Amino acid sequence: MVSASCSGRGGRIRAWLVSVVAVVGLSCLASARAEAVPVNFWGVVPQETLSPGQLERLKLGGVDSVRIGIDWATVQPDPGTAPNWSGIDAVVGQAATAGLEVLPFVTGAPKWAVRSVVVNAASHSSAPLNLPVRTAAQREGWQALLGEAVRRYGPSGLFWNQNQAIPQRPIRVWQIWNEENFKYFVAHPNPAEYGKLVKLSSTAIRAADPGARILLGGMFARPKEAEYKRKPPSAYFATDFLDRMYKKTPGVKAKFQGVALHPYTYDYHQLAPDIEALRTVLKRHGDAGKGLWITELGWSSGRPKASNGFNQFEKGPAGQAAQLKGAFKLIVGKQAKWRLRQIFWFSVGDAPGACNFCDGSGLFGPGFVAKPSWNAYVRFAGGRAS
Repeated sequence: MVSASCSGRGGRIRAWLVSVVAVVGLSCLASARAEAVPVNFWGVVPQETLSPGQLERLKLGGVDSVRIGIDWATVQPDPGTAPNWSGIDAVVGQAATAGLEVLPFVTGAPKWAVRSVVVNAASHSSAPLNLPVRTAAQREGWQALLGEAVRRYGPSGLFWNQNQAIPQRPIRVWQIWNEENFKYFVAHPNPAEYGKLVKLSSTAIRAADPGARILLGGMFARPKEAEYKRKPPSAYFATDFLDRMYKKTPGVKAKFQGVALHPYTYDYHQLAPDIEALRTVLKRHGDAGKGLWITELGWSSGRPKASNGFNQFEKGPAGQAAQLKGAFKLIVGKQAKWRLRQIFWFSVGDAPGACNFCDGSGLFGPGFVAKPSWNAYVRFAGGRAS
């Protein structure tokens, strides 16, 4: 995330006093930018387990929030057993100690609840066949998981009561699923089923914390598979999916407080059309007041190679920073108009093999060495590089 360059620096500065004034002015401008956006605006998505020191470094750099996954299949792999929260406890506790907010997205389903199917034979990727709404057992299991999660990590939650030494940072926003319009997270995306999931989730979460907010899962803006004429569809454009969810789920509008988008594009100039198209759908359904979260956004520092067909998400280190800079400058400028509440860069570190650009998507490379994009992120977030 490259920080925006400041205007008015074209002339040569000859006097020491003028230099000092210029430096102070730049610092104030950076601070003003950090303050011009909502509280807890700047976020990141880890692909790996971060150490306490790494989390502290993120906080020092201006990061406010980390987005983490709560995978039902991992937490409760066997039927009839209590969820095992130990892995989530560690992440939530370390983030709170570092002064970071946690935004969880609850996703996935164990095979005992929903059958898993292969969605990409080449990569051996699999996903639940459908969302957990078709049977009473699926619905009850999903709601029980959510209720227990909120009672554990929400206000006066069991986790905070059992760990008094950890600063209390109760989770109040819960994101439901991840890229629900794309086959890699549910083999047969279904807007009507997702609307049912949102309503079930709202009931379970609000029963445990009436003041909690429900956030829709981050929809992939334009998956290529949405162009294919498959039945049932393997993907939808985010705008089409959201529009259909509203139409097919009466009363769903009252069950969530924010929408989320993953506007992955080859160039940051393409962000505005995707975001504005989503806001148009919200307006069409009388929901223009809803806030928008960008819960994933990023490009790779990998160098384009002929061997991978010149992946257009790979920009090289300087190019990744340039994309971040352009995207963040646009987002800060349009924050009020687009009702943007938070933005999360994907990702903190590289994760080879996780996706077609994950091997270079991090702000940090091997050994947690900062890339140019991290220095840019820090300037936008008003933090301090270390």
